[in-house]
Amino acid sequence: MNDNHRRGPLITLEGVRKSYNIGQPNEAEVLHGVSLAVAHGEFVALIGPSGSGKSTLLNVIGLLEHMTAGSYRIAGAETNGMDDAARTLQRSTALGFVFQFHHLLPAFTALENVTLPALMREGHVSSAQRERARAMLDAVGLSAAMAKRPGELSGGMQQRVAIARALVLEPPLVLADEPTGNLDRVSSDEVFALMRRMHAELRTSFLIVTHDNRLAERCDRVVELVDGLIVRDEAIVATA
Repeated sequence: MNDNHRRGPLITLEGVRKSYNIGQPNEAEVLHGVSLAVAHGEFVALIGPSGSGKSTLLNVIGLLEHMTAGSYRIAGAETNGMDDAARTLQRSTALGFVFQFHHLLPAFTALENVTLPALMREGHVSSAQRERARAMLDAVGLSAAMAKRPGELSGGMQQRVAIARALVLEPPLVLADEPTGNLDRVSSDEVFALMRRMHAELRTSFLIVTHDNRLAERCDRVVELVDGLIVRDEAIVATA
């Protein structure tokens, strides 16, 4: 990505609102006018109590849900007015996803799981894309596990496969929803360190939802959401 493209924010949300059950007696607004920008190459933690709207905000940013009001631009493109096909294309080219439960296909090998984004976007997997998947698995330390299926891997190894899958098409932004939430402390630290290393090597932006304040304080910036509003947005000063 050239320097000129990097000058503006990667994503910009302005006054984003999200309501459910619109027009019904139980209508509820979850996001109350959220404004947020994430720059190219940032590593950002999104924290807040349960029910604060973190996952809803991540789903809006991931183009998995439509906002009710506001503006959301990704890589300069306004998402308002995008039809489903355009949203799907933008999601497959600009975004990678890592979830708490890795959502690997159990019948597929690690390598086959990592090639899934290419298969879904292109309808086939080229030899170059397969080699890229091999290189990503090697980069996350799983060169010896490419032929193994998820059931043969530990939880931490499965999450490494999920990270390789999220990065294989080199999206500018990876959204991670509690990526270490289902792991023990040692595995959590290993997975977090891996994401930091991949961020440093690829300069991919990361936006990570986490309940682990210990990990959040090791990010470059922390954004805190409470009751659908951002109450804190600050850079983290690294300590020796």
